[in-house]
Amino acid sequence: MPTKARYIMIGGFLGAGKTTTVGRLARHLTDQGLRVGLITNDQAGGLVDTKLLRGQGYATEEIAGGCFCCRFNTLVDAANKLSDQSKPDVFIAEPVGSCTDLVATVTYPLRRMYGDAFTIAPLSVLVDPVRARRVFGLDAGGTFSNKVAYIFKKQLEEADIIVISKSDLIGQTEREELRAVLEREFPLARIVTASPREETGLADLFVQLMTDEQARRNPMAVDYEVYADGEALLGWLNATVTLKATEEFEANDFLRALATDVQQRLQKDGTEIAHFKMTYSPDDGIAGELASINLVRSDYIPELGMELDEPSEGGQLIVNLRAEADPATLMHAVQAGLTATAAQFPTLTAKLEHEEHFRPGKPTPTHRDGNQ
Repeated sequence: MPTKARYIMIGGFLGAGKTTTVGRLARHLTDQGLRVGLITNDQAGGLVDTKLLRGQGYATEEIAGGCFCCRFNTLVDAANKLSDQSKPDVFIAEPVGSCTDLVATVTYPLRRMYGDAFTIAPLSVLVDPVRARRVFGLDAGGTFSNKVAYIFKKQLEEADIIVISKSDLIGQTEREELRAVLEREFPLARIVTASPREETGLADLFVQLMTDEQARRNPMAVDYEVYADGEALLGWLNATVTLKATEEFEANDFLRALATDVQQRLQKDGTEIAHFKMTYSPDDGIAGELASINLVRSDYIPELGMELDEPSEGGQLIVNLRAEADPATLMHAVQAGLTATAAQFPTLTAKLEHEEHFRPGKPTPTHRDGNQ
């Protein structure tokens, strides 16, 4: 067992596959007899990611209200809380998908202030290859404006390891073309290829995350005005919905229909979806039983990640939607989508219990360490 706890941060833009990868890594380490604690992060509470990871049985703390960089003390508190509960050998942290500058504002301060408690793994940043090929001009298709793309590229610039995630989505020629661009643009990073869904290419990555040290180099330059503008272009929506029916309904079909309905409404507005994900927890389900669905681009097909084996009479729906759009547009699309979709299922009602829709505020780091 390690004498110091290991701190691993897995970054990447919205929809890059972070939560799936975190779950795979947690299972891999648990199978080796290590205790694992997970820390999820978002601009608002009520995360699908937290629900999914807790549903897999892992001790998970959620930090809401800003990126790790702006909530550094809360990050440390979350680690301490996990230590009190389960004394993890390894902490795995999943930062907000629109967050960058993590080395200077999180891992360097963590090493400086708590280096006697943690060893720091290399920063790995996942990249969706379809999204990346569009951002770097290799393919046509829906993409983000320049200031949002600035954040996307800055995440890759600070990475020790860039993971071409979801590598099964593109062919070998496209993968090699993307790898060549990443190697040219980010020469200090090691480029690896993996498919978290198909569980290929992960073993070598996990070894590196457990054995290598984070590179000590000067933090990258970040224009916080452009960074803030890019974040402010993104609309954020979190919602909790109670579904009730007097006759059983197929929750998997409901999720697919709702995701498609909201997607089509946003497509009509020309909105580019960054990440749209939902979980449904049946009231009568056994612990951890979930249905989940995921959409990572406006022109992508919604994918069920987890499915329920039996129909349901009711439960809780959690909705997380991130897109380059006015937050009110997102809320309207979800509300209209819920009404239209529920109407397709006899006796089903959908009651919105809680929602937050907003644009992220300007990032203000708690600490920002300089040269290392």
